[in-house]
Amino acid sequence: MFTAAEGGAAHPGRGRSRTPPRSRRSQPGRSERADPPSLEVEPPPPPLGPACGERAYCLSVILNMGGAVSAGEDNDELIDNLKEAQYIRTELVEQAFRAVDRADYYLEEFKENAYKDLAWKHGNIHLSAPCIYSEVMEALDLQPGLSFLNLGSGTGYLSSMVGLILGPFGVNHGVELHSDVIEYAKQKLDFFIRTSDSFDKFDFCEPSFVIGNCLEISPDCSQYDRVYCGAGVQKEHEEYMKNLLKVGGILVMPLEEKLTKITRTGPSAWETKKILAVSFAPLIQPCHSESGKPRLVQLPPVAVRSLQDLARIAIRGTIKKIIHQETVSKNGNGLKNTPRFKRRRVRRRRMETIVFLDKEVFASRISNPSDDNSCEALEEERREEEEKTLPETKPDPPVNFLRQKVLSLPLPDPLKYYLLYYREK
Repeated sequence: MFTAAEGGAAHPGRGRSRTPPRSRRSQPGRSERADPPSLEVEPPPPPLGPACGERAYCLSVILNMGGAVSAGEDNDELIDNLKEAQYIRTELVEQAFRAVDRADYYLEEFKENAYKDLAWKHGNIHLSAPCIYSEVMEALDLQPGLSFLNLGSGTGYLSSMVGLILGPFGVNHGVELHSDVIEYAKQKLDFFIRTSDSFDKFDFCEPSFVIGNCLEISPDCSQYDRVYCGAGVQKEHEEYMKNLLKVGGILVMPLEEKLTKITRTGPSAWETKKILAVSFAPLIQPCHSESGKPRLVQLPPVAVRSLQDLARIAIRGTIKKIIHQETVSKNGNGLKNTPRFKRRRVRRRRMETIVFLDKEVFASRISNPSDDNSCEALEEERREEEEKTLPETKPDPPVNFLRQKVLSLPLPDPLKYYLLYYREK
C-alpha cells in the first residue's frame, strides 16, 4: 500500500516562519556541505528508493525567514515550538503529543534526530515531520468514542496519539503494506503500554494493525468517523477514499500536492478544504494475485468489550476521579501543573528564502520585521541576563498516582495486576 510507513511528507511550503534545526551533522542520508555565509540552508531530502515506488521531490524544500519550529532538546520542547508556530492549536492535541515521546519510535542509533522537525526514513520505516502530524491531528477534530482508520499506519506513532483521545470506547484501526513495519509497530505499541505513565493518565483505545494495500479494502467493511491516508492519493482514487467515511466524518489525505480535509456532509455531499502544500510519496498500486483477483483486506471487527473489561475501565475511572478530587482539595483548584524546567529562550534570527528546484537554486532576501525592532531585542537580552542569575529548578520526577492507589487496595495481587493491565512500573 505505502511506499513508506506513515506517509512520506516533506516539510510544507507554507507561509509561516520556520527555522532550520540547530545541527545537521548527524542526519542520516545527508552529506556534509558548506553553506554560503549568512545563509541557513537545509539541503534537499535524499532521493527515495525506486524499489519502494517513491519519486524524487521536484520542489524539495522551502525555508522561510523567521524562527518557527526549531529543534527541541526533548519531546516537551519540540511541542513548545510547534505550539509557538501555531501548528498545535488545541489542548487535546497538545496533551496527546506530550504523552507520546516521538523518540520512542526511532531506532536507537537515530534517536538524536527525533526532536527535529524533519521526516525520518530507514528502510520501510518512516515518520513524517512533527509539523505534518500536528496539522493532521488538528484537522481530524478527534473526539472520544469515534472510529479512526489510519491508512499507512507505519510505526504506530500517530495511531497511539489518536488512541489517547478516542478513549476506551473508540475504534482505532490501521492498515500497512509492509509486514516488517507491522511488526515494528506492534513492538512499539507493546513498549508504550508496558512502560509509559501516559497509559495510566489517559483512557487508551489500543490500535489494531492489519497488513495489506489500502486500495484493496473489502467493500463490505464498516465506514469510519475519521480517516487519514499517509501517502499521496491519486485523483482517480479520491472517490474510493471518500466512501470509507460515515456521514459527518472527516478524511485527511495528501491530494494533488495539498494536504486536504474532506468532510462528508451528506450521502453524496462533501466539503473540501486545502490545508497546506506538501510533497508525499504516492500510493502504491495493488498487485493482483495470480488468479487476477484482488487480495481483499479485511479490517478488524469492531469488538464488544467483555463485562470484566468494562468493570476494569469503570474501576480505573473511579480511582482517577478520587485522585483528582484529592488533588483539588490539596492544591486549590487543582489546575496548576508542576512548573516546567526553565528552557533556553530561542531567539529569532534573520533568514533567507532558499528554493531548490531540480538543479537550480534561487535565493532572495526577505526583510525580517524583527530586524528593525532593536529596542525589543535589547529588552530581550536584558531579560535573558536576569534569568541567568535565577537558580534553575527541575521538577520532581512524575508520580503515577493511579498505580499507587491500585497497589494500596485490599485486593489479591492478581486482581491488582489485572487492573494495571499487567504493566511494568
